[in-house]
Amino acid sequence: MQTPTNVRQLPYAPTETTDLYPESDGKPMADTDLHLYWIKRVQDMIETYLSQNPEAYISGNIMMYDIEGPMRTAISPDILVAFGLGQKFRRTYKVWEEGKPPDFVMEFSSKRTYRNDLDEKMAHYARMRIPEYFLYDPDRRYLPSPLMGFRLVADTYVEIATDVDGGIRSEVLALSFHLMEDGLALYDPLSERWLKTRAEKEAERAEKEAERAEKEAAARQKAEAEVERLQAELARLKARL
Repeated sequence: MQTPTNVRQLPYAPTETTDLYPESDGKPMADTDLHLYWIKRVQDMIETYLSQNPEAYISGNIMMYDIEGPMRTAISPDILVAFGLGQKFRRTYKVWEEGKPPDFVMEFSSKRTYRNDLDEKMAHYARMRIPEYFLYDPDRRYLPSPLMGFRLVADTYVEIATDVDGGIRSEVLALSFHLMEDGLALYDPLSERWLKTRAEKEAERAEKEAERAEKEAAARQKAEAEVERLQAELARLKARL
């Protein structure tokens, strides 16, 4: 069989860094709609909270590599926060390129993942020296407690005790995580406010604007009515002269 003369034989197959550092692990972002809802909601609240900090990077379900080269190890946290990196789009998170690991990671545990979240992932994040690791079980069935927080002490994660108000404080984010009847809530002690998503804040802003416009319209109508009353009174006084 004759080899076509117009086909150039390559000495080796071309490679890209995406071959060595894949951008996906082929696993679903979340096991259920409930898990996906809470991952997106919590990430949205943190992004909105940190939106005025241009050096804060918030992401989720991104492939993270802590070792360069063929001996690489990969892990994909549901949510990560890293300060001092800047807000830009990344395809992967390579610790040696960023210069540091994330400051905060969070996993949303399920029946499929909770053992790994408490074992291998926890050990992996500790080796990476990530200061804080939080876990939330939306089903409230699998973790020892539906909401758990861990802080790195030396080389080991130590569970964070709940505050007097029942919250678990993240020193990294300066926020308090609270387990509520209907899910998870985040509280900002500095502003003394519960965090909202961007859409909720915009809706709240629109509602306040509508209330302000309504009050202004009512005040304007009242002033116009008063002007009409005074004009009528003045007309009556003139008629008596």
